[in-house]
Amino acid sequence: MELFSSIADWRNYASEVRASGRRVGLVPTMGALHEGHASLFEKAKSNGDVVLATIFLNPIQFSVKSDYEAYPRVAEADRAVALANGVDCLVEPTLEEMWPDYPEATPTKVTMKGVSDTLEGEGRPGHFNGVASVVAKLLTVTGPCRAYFGEKDFQQIAVIRQMVRDLAFDVEIVTCAIKRDAEGLALSSRNARLSPEDHTRAKCISQAIAAAQAEVECASELRHRMRTILRAAGAEIVYAEIVDNVTLRPADDSQAGDFRAIITAKIDGVRLLDNGPVTIKAKN
Repeated sequence: MELFSSIADWRNYASEVRASGRRVGLVPTMGALHEGHASLFEKAKSNGDVVLATIFLNPIQFSVKSDYEAYPRVAEADRAVALANGVDCLVEPTLEEMWPDYPEATPTKVTMKGVSDTLEGEGRPGHFNGVASVVAKLLTVTGPCRAYFGEKDFQQIAVIRQMVRDLAFDVEIVTCAIKRDAEGLALSSRNARLSPEDHTRAKCISQAIAAAQAEVECASELRHRMRTILRAAGAEIVYAEIVDNVTLRPADDSQAGDFRAIITAKIDGVRLLDNGPVTIKAKN
């Protein structure tokens, strides 16, 4: 496995891969790698791509500095996960190279509107501008590629798809199914902050998603089901919504078809996300 920290080496590696007739499979991460990330590496490898993973803890997408400081940094463990799961090149760019003016505000940013304004964006101002800006830079340095993202961060994928379309990046976005633990909890680096009791309690989130996937005839009933299950487990609901798959606008009771159940809830202060597809039947 190649290991780089400089943008120049990273760019040259990706260019050489394409020059040899192969395709780059980019997997952007913030580190603290787990089986969910491993599934992205494996998907890229199974597609025949040369797997280029990045680890960069992006400070400009954190609206609360303490969250950034508390994020786990486990470089040696991350390298072991990458190596064991078929990563061909691991890039750990420095903060100085990615954002030369940090901690001063970065003069050039990608500003998102629409899909970024609701759900996570409503409670975390500037978050998706930070996400879009860093992903834009990752794509610019890497060049034409496939880029792999997990569906757990469903809104993030919608934001990135919008940016790729609007700015005409030469990239194919590949989404991968949510990876779950034995209790159904979506894998996340945040799960390590849960006590054993809270980890068990957190399964209410995936249970609420599953309840929303049962056959019903209106969005408000689905919302009620999800929120009832979350409240019964003592979860702090940030939102529990049924939304359009593309625009992320809330579904209303006159609509039928395919939508997304999407939840963010806090378990003893730990913010957890989950989502899943739902189908609302047309009323007879």
